[in-house]
Amino acid sequence: MRINADFTKRASVHAGESEWVKSPMPGVERRMLDRVGDEVARATSIVRYAPGTAFSPHSHLGGEELFVLDGIFQDERGDYPAGSYVRNPPTSRHTPRSQAGCTIFVKLFQFDPADCAHVNIDTRLIEAVAPAGRQGVRLIPLFNDGREDVRLEEWHAYASVLLDVPGGFEALVLQGSFEEGGETFAQHSWLRLPKGSRLTAVASAAGARLWIKTGHLQHVFAYA
Repeated sequence: MRINADFTKRASVHAGESEWVKSPMPGVERRMLDRVGDEVARATSIVRYAPGTAFSPHSHLGGEELFVLDGIFQDERGDYPAGSYVRNPPTSRHTPRSQAGCTIFVKLFQFDPADCAHVNIDTRLIEAVAPAGRQGVRLIPLFNDGREDVRLEEWHAYASVLLDVPGGFEALVLQGSFEEGGETFAQHSWLRLPKGSRLTAVASAAGARLWIKTGHLQHVFAYA
């Protein structure tokens, strides 16, 4: 299966307008954003767990990165409420479940093989800061290893956001909306720009809150 699999091209998905697709696990549905492979795949998805859903224990050869959009995601390490950012590095193992149900944004098989950091951040507990030289923007840093930079960004109402992204750009709208490339990106819409791009966006009257990653498309890792 190949969905938005050409990483040299701009890609967008208005996830709120797309259908949920059943997974092999009963009670788990997905909205696929990009994918290279079948059930074991390099994938970016929005995944919805019905209440009481549990997976069998499994490993993530290429790592797993997720952000909890609503509900409570769980595994044997703890509970992750909405707003949690989690990184499970390559070869890590866990048993995911959700007693109450949840929706997560998840990326699989996209880690540097040398990345061995477990990350668990409750973004509700962190105050956004204003970065130098970026008017109308506040951010919460989540992860930076010199290859990729992950953060939450808050764009003020009608903010014009111009950003050179030599290593690529990816964003999921958490709240509010913005316009880019003649498209309006509302909640849970997703945008990916290839390396060497320039982001030119304008926030709506309500502003926008986004999960953002940059730099990661400079080197797209492949796992055997």
